[in-house]
Amino acid sequence: MPVILANNSLRYIIEFSKQMQEKLTMQNPPPNPTPPAGAPQTSSGMDPKIAAAVSYIWIVGVIFYFMEKENKFVRFHAMQSIIFGIVNTVIMTVLAIVAGFLTFAFGIGSAVVGGGLGSLIGLLVGLIWIIFWLLALVLLIGLIFAAVKAYQGQMFKLPIIGKFAEQIVNK
Repeated sequence: MPVILANNSLRYIIEFSKQMQEKLTMQNPPPNPTPPAGAPQTSSGMDPKIAAAVSYIWIVGVIFYFMEKENKFVRFHAMQSIIFGIVNTVIMTVLAIVAGFLTFAFGIGSAVVGGGLGSLIGLLVGLIWIIFWLLALVLLIGLIFAAVKAYQGQMFKLPIIGKFAEQIVNK
């Protein structure tokens, strides 16, 4: 009797798990690993949204811009990435030089002056570097935001830079 009961219970469990598996498969069909026929691709064979998003890694943007000849969506985001990278490099280099010079000058000034005024100058130097790193963080967030918008398939234009990128791509 216990063997028959265990055997029936096992059959019930197997049947129940098959039914649950069917229900889950119907509710959540497996993703289609191949793109539908006629989906626009890039010269590299990548999905345009992925290629545009990845192009915000600066050197990849340079590669995609010169490699991609037909897909204007990818070329636009690649060019926007290139211009953003150049502008970012120039801004951060200038700010680093200015902050470094002010750190040196104010550091000597605070050592000479000493006391409360020296501490105030030291705080000013710290504030300059905090502004430097906050600006770097804002630029990084802008870059990530643009990459996400590209992945969503949007022709998102960064302020000022986007207009130039569009003009260059549409020539």
